[in-house]
Amino acid sequence: MSVAEAPGRSDHSGRGSAFSGATAGDELTIVEPLIFERSRPERRAVRFPAASEAARRAATAQPELPASVRRAAAPRLPEVSELELLRHYNRLAHLNHAIDLGFYPLGSCTMKYNPKVNEWSARLPGLAESHPLDPEPLSQGSLELMWLLAELLKEVSGFPAVSLQPAAGAHGELTGLLMARAFHRSNGEGEQRTKVLVPDSAHGTNPATATMVGYQAVTIRSNERGGIDLAELREALGPDVAALMITNPSTLGIFEDQIDQVVAAVREAGAIAYMDGANLNAILGRFRPGHAGFDVMHFNLHKTFSTPHGGGGPGAGPVGVSERLAPFLPTPIPTLVAGDPAVVRANAWAGHSTEGARFALDADRPHSIGKVRSCYGNFGMFVRAYTYIRSNGSEGLRTISNDAVLAANYLRVRLRDAYDLPYDRISKHEVVFSGRRQKREHGVTTLDIAKAILDHGIHPPTIYFPLIVEEALMVEPTETESLETLDTFVEVMEGIAALAASDPAAVKRAPTTTPVGRLDEAAAARRPDLRYAFDGDPAAGAAGTDMPASPAAPSEAPTA
Repeated sequence: MSVAEAPGRSDHSGRGSAFSGATAGDELTIVEPLIFERSRPERRAVRFPAASEAARRAATAQPELPASVRRAAAPRLPEVSELELLRHYNRLAHLNHAIDLGFYPLGSCTMKYNPKVNEWSARLPGLAESHPLDPEPLSQGSLELMWLLAELLKEVSGFPAVSLQPAAGAHGELTGLLMARAFHRSNGEGEQRTKVLVPDSAHGTNPATATMVGYQAVTIRSNERGGIDLAELREALGPDVAALMITNPSTLGIFEDQIDQVVAAVREAGAIAYMDGANLNAILGRFRPGHAGFDVMHFNLHKTFSTPHGGGGPGAGPVGVSERLAPFLPTPIPTLVAGDPAVVRANAWAGHSTEGARFALDADRPHSIGKVRSCYGNFGMFVRAYTYIRSNGSEGLRTISNDAVLAANYLRVRLRDAYDLPYDRISKHEVVFSGRRQKREHGVTTLDIAKAILDHGIHPPTIYFPLIVEEALMVEPTETESLETLDTFVEVMEGIAALAASDPAAVKRAPTTTPVGRLDEAAAARRPDLRYAFDGDPAAGAAGTDMPASPAAPSEAPTA
């Protein structure tokens, strides 16, 4: 096995020679061996000092673990130096695309740039080194920041109360529906209301969340303009409906222009109006869901307020609620217990704390649904989001939405001749194209188009979603991209459309300049090979079958 060395002239990845090579042929190129293949006996990344005499005495006083819970042999972990460990995972990290490397128009994910000032603030020692179990007198700065962030989210959304606890957007959805269920139970209608209505243009997590809470998810179809079918909604509403979960703007990139009638109909039926706030980036300073009559909305801090995306790390999905749901918010809630809120806010916006102000965690909430997250949420994300909001200010947030909407509509107009546009109307944060023409006329699918985009150093848009658009290409440019970047993307997309017509096979071979070529993604999902077989182990079974009882080790193969 060898690391691919020389990049081709058409390499646009910017990653350098260590990660590029010819991938169009049948020969498998290993761009980075597994960490186990770099392992050598007795190599160590960390060397611990010898235990002190006091530590040894303390250890002898501890009860011995019973044999039933002790390993018979030490785990066979990789044995590498700290430098080898660092280089290995850095090389793997550089195989990934990232917003800091290139354009990332992943629809409905708002892959905007994360300003580095957010990271600076999150690393300030007084914040980074605080502990969630510190007593309140030692946590006043952290509690103040959480209270101030909640105040800002209230202002942005129009909701009178906010909880920061949920750890992600979908977790915020779960929290919102748990509160809706508690509300109906408090009114004696918990058994009666069994359904949650979800438009077909909503995020896929909405019906999944409803099912998790024990409700039956009922789909409401879109009309010919891409909005909710109001007549079908009214027909579905009744005494058995617990809530409507609507994504606005929708995954079609369209703002629901009947939203006042939608909310009125839901409330008249005694149901809870839930707005999925994942696409809030399009309407900052333009539309406040709380003022429009919604009962609950989750915020995606990693989308609208530029905290880091994904990677298995901490997230944050706060929820804002109406007065009637406020008693059911998760506990505890950071609260100002001494001081005038208006004065504390004014002083904070001026850059200093208020003398005599005191903050605490309010756990005396008898109707609360309880905790939904250990401690109080992911504090580091709160610091980053607070920094972002304060850095931009109210006018800056309006400008963010203005620029995001402008960018999406620029692409809509520039590309509507090259690709079908099922809903050719003013977009908000994103625009959804269709590759059905390329598929019907040339046999080139949306997946083929997405793979071809990779050859130009651009991450593909979201594909095949929303489900109501055939061969969907969901493009969200965000506000942080320059006109030059958008023009480059247009040229790439037009070039791929032209190539699909003149040489479809070339598009179907893509990608050819990435570290690895096109993978069998279905087989990777259905028959993953997730265990490492050491020398001397019984022969490993076929991928996806029962494997020998060797220590588990994740495969680290990059994907295209």
